[in-house]
Amino acid sequence: LRSGEIRKVHIECRATIGEVGNEEHGLRQIGKAGATRWRGIRPTVRGETMNPVDHPHGGRTRGNRHPVSPWGTPTKGYKTRRNKRTDSMIVQRRGK
Repeated sequence: LRSGEIRKVHIECRATIGEVGNEEHGLRQIGKAGATRWRGIRPTVRGETMNPVDHPHGGRTRGNRHPVSPWGTPTKGYKTRRNKRTDSMIVQRRGK
């Protein structure tokens, strides 16, 4: 892999090698909020501005709570990888 890790891949898996064709796709100026809504994307609302019933950060002050997702999972620095299942596929770990 690009990270330097070497791993086994199942024979039925597929991958694409090469470059992205339209790399400036994300740099387009949409223009106004309504144009984003036409694409079906709703406004982004911060958790702090919500009510306590809607988000763990909602309500008066956030206090000393660490950042969490709307479902209460820690957001920053929290490992989400399930280690045991795919450890056997890694031949050589990535070099830092």
